[in-house]
Amino acid sequence: MFEEVRDHWYWRPGWRPDRSFYTWHINFAGRSEIAALHASYAELLNELPGLTPVPLEWLHLTVQGVGFTDRVPDADVADITEATRRRLTTVESFPVTIGPAVLDPESIQLPVRPIDPLQHLRDITRAAITDIWGDDAVPELPELNPHITLAYCNHNTPAAPLSTRLLAHTPHSTALSITTLTLVALTRTHHLYHWKPTHTLTLT
Repeated sequence: MFEEVRDHWYWRPGWRPDRSFYTWHINFAGRSEIAALHASYAELLNELPGLTPVPLEWLHLTVQGVGFTDRVPDADVADITEATRRRLTTVESFPVTIGPAVLDPESIQLPVRPIDPLQHLRDITRAAITDIWGDDAVPELPELNPHITLAYCNHNTPAAPLSTRLLAHTPHSTALSITTLTLVALTRTHHLYHWKPTHTLTLT
């Protein structure tokens, strides 16, 4: 167990307030299961110090980054999207379980399981990027840990008080099917990630 949570909101390499990044997300707009799960933790997250809760509309599961929007031509976006579409033609929607919430060193998260079908989605998106750019141009990401972030830590603080409160809270989880994959142009403004969807692909 870690002793301290850290501020999530430092600027990663290449990022700045006016810059966007293409990335593949699983989004949850209109999913009543996620709305209910979000609501079940809302009061707790609003009470805990040092956290920035994520509004319902911006909940997401990150699958794979592509590149900064000012560095990726529109033609390449179209080609990568089409390559991904072709590779998804045999992929069916699949069930996952989401939650209960856990404390991470930078956030409170809802784990999403099982990992294998989500890893398969990441592998497909990476292969599609390779189809267009070659295997030396795929953005690296850490080992996949599928999750939906409910709140980000906004300063360094001891972990124990947050962990204690979270463990005392009634755990909540839900199940749903993953049916779409969306390419978004992701932007960070202050303590908020938000995006514009560019292409949504439907699993069979």
